[in-house]
Amino acid sequence: MTLQDMESRIVRYGDLHPCKTAFIDAHTPGSNQKENFTIIGGGVSESPDQHVHIAIPHGFNIGAAGQPPKCRNSLHSHRTAEVFFALKGRWRFFWGRHGNAGEVVLEEGDIINIPTGIFRGFENIGTDYGMIMAVLGGDDAGGGVIWAPQVIQDAAGHGLVLGQNGKLYDTKKGQTLPEGVAPMPLLTEDELKAYPEPTTHDVVPHYVARYWDLYAMADRKPAIVIGENGKLRDKPGFEVSFVTRASASEDMHSHPHPSVLMPMRGHWRVTWADGSATLAPGDTMSVPANLAHTAVPSMTGEASMYHVVATSDPAGPTWKG
Repeated sequence: MTLQDMESRIVRYGDLHPCKTAFIDAHTPGSNQKENFTIIGGGVSESPDQHVHIAIPHGFNIGAAGQPPKCRNSLHSHRTAEVFFALKGRWRFFWGRHGNAGEVVLEEGDIINIPTGIFRGFENIGTDYGMIMAVLGGDDAGGGVIWAPQVIQDAAGHGLVLGQNGKLYDTKKGQTLPEGVAPMPLLTEDELKAYPEPTTHDVVPHYVARYWDLYAMADRKPAIVIGENGKLRDKPGFEVSFVTRASASEDMHSHPHPSVLMPMRGHWRVTWADGSATLAPGDTMSVPANLAHTAVPSMTGEASMYHVVATSDPAGPTWKG
């Protein structure tokens, strides 16, 4: 892998392409300023305007959401894992049919593995533009987004219609549903009963990990954050680990599946046989399967990084083992 080959697998924070029309709530006040990013994989965007940086299948998707203060992402659900860590800012995550079953605040570096099959949303409650990075299970990310009924109803009042084909149509621009494509139906009351309403006590101990706890745990070797034997036990089709200066190794290693490096703090130098590259917080690097490499901090100071690698587990509902 030449440097040029590897540079094509690096997405720099400053080069991210935002989409402001990715989802059905793009015109809804309170949500209309959010920016969505599809970094690796096809993502779950409902808009043809969404730019995909790296289309190579990994067994999971990497994305991001950027939002100014008081901007929120509307209530929705997924059939596969949805994992977020807060890169910049302070974020409130909330869940339940109406968003009032429970909530938790994430500070920078904190991570949440939201259980599948529940409606969830999030908002930037900080004082500046914030960014959260996301990992979605499966190459097709579970086939798309399932919206709470009120989100679809609110969007219609602002000119946006979602078709059963998963595509978004803006009536303000003169767009209409294609012939033979019906509007996405609202979930019925009976269907809504299948969506759990877990409390904060149910969610936080098992699905949230705090940055400084992970930093302490990674004092000798990388801490497994999400995995069969992770702090947050799950088998979502990928494993997330957390690496610090203390647990980074200069020994070359490889993985049988594609992996992704996502620095949280500090600059990290990634080296392989034919070259090296330096990553900064917010950068995302895809490492090919079976490529021997190493990743270590390139300067002094606080250094931490999330590492995601595919596993042979199928993407699907949250594991209850």
